[in-house]
Amino acid sequence: MSSAVVMILFFVCLLIAIPISVSLGIVSVLPGVFDSSFTASASYVIRSMFGGLDSFPLLAVPMFILSGIIMARGGISKRLFDLFAYFIGKRTAGLPCAAVVTCLFYGAISGSGIATVAAVGSMTIPLLVHLGYDKKFCTALVAVAGSLGVIIPPSIPFIMYGMASGVSVSDIFIAGIIPGILIGVLLMVYAVYYCRKNGEDKEKINEEIGKLREKGLWRVFRSSFFAVLSPVIILGCIYSGVASPTEAAVISVFYSLIISLFVYRSLQWRELYAVFSEAVKTYAPILFILAASIAFSRVLTLMQVPQTISTWILDSFAGNKVLILIVVNIFLLFVGMVMDTTPAILILTPILLPIMNGVGVDSIHFGVMMVVNLAIGFVTPPIGVNLFVASSLTDIPVVQIAKRALPMIGYFLIALILITFIPQISLALL
Repeated sequence: MSSAVVMILFFVCLLIAIPISVSLGIVSVLPGVFDSSFTASASYVIRSMFGGLDSFPLLAVPMFILSGIIMARGGISKRLFDLFAYFIGKRTAGLPCAAVVTCLFYGAISGSGIATVAAVGSMTIPLLVHLGYDKKFCTALVAVAGSLGVIIPPSIPFIMYGMASGVSVSDIFIAGIIPGILIGVLLMVYAVYYCRKNGEDKEKINEEIGKLREKGLWRVFRSSFFAVLSPVIILGCIYSGVASPTEAAVISVFYSLIISLFVYRSLQWRELYAVFSEAVKTYAPILFILAASIAFSRVLTLMQVPQTISTWILDSFAGNKVLILIVVNIFLLFVGMVMDTTPAILILTPILLPIMNGVGVDSIHFGVMMVVNLAIGFVTPPIGVNLFVASSLTDIPVVQIAKRALPMIGYFLIALILITFIPQISLALL
């Protein structure tokens, strides 16, 4: 069976709504079924699935998911938002900008875009609407800013890329810091432009910030101190060499439990079962996709698909680095629209990384490019998971949120272009 037939069958399975994990499993087994001489028999595929999951770095994923859920239940996002609103709330677009900064910090706790939208959006959107901001604008802003959760370290997609490419997870975490801040700044620039153009209800805003400032800086800071300290501890453990990313993920779980149960007392012991249950329900589907993606990527490697595609692209574009970067970015943007991040990274990394290395693109730089591309897919239909999460919070149709998000996606694309053609944005801290 040719590799072209395998890929066609995979997309056919997706089109007829077969779950992606099942689709990957089917097309992984088929080459061995139709050709008994092919190395990847059904038993090989099953061994690949189990063997691929036996990975120490991969243990960080369920731990960060659990930590993010605990933080969300513990009301951490509200404490972060209050701190940032205290300082910049009275400025033009101060509160929308505070929402973006909260997404940045919460992303450094949860490592998940969906968790960031859910936790920050459920708290900030009603408040912003109450203060006179357009509901569709607020929803779109949080949905797009939530994508920062997969770019700012620790990031679950970065862990997946590290596993698929063999690069250091710690290094790619560091590489994501400046790109994440750059995108956040550009989103705040748009928020300022929007608010200057459409105006703000300064009377309501000043009244709300006045109530916050009546508490005093010390009280607001004390309330949010342990929330702000969380990403410092997680990333500090990783970058200081005290702990690996996986060990830091476990530390984050214990830290979030201690803070939520004993310091803030915003989480009750009786709620822990629901927290752990939600974490399992969130991670279990990812686990199946991971297993099937690993097997599929190994089958593609045995069929020499990465080498074939790499040779074809390098020959077709005569090694023109700029043109190849543009084509790969467009391809990844399209993939992000129709495929979830985890399988996209695990399937495409072995195919695209040799091409990027062939034109002199650093593996870590490409990892940041890939994740930023796929992060845009979080807010572009038809998949656009952030849009669906934001829609569930506000009851605004996904299409309407997507329309309002278009200008912000434009700023995201500007950041992508800068990240692609200025490698030092990603590599400066390494």
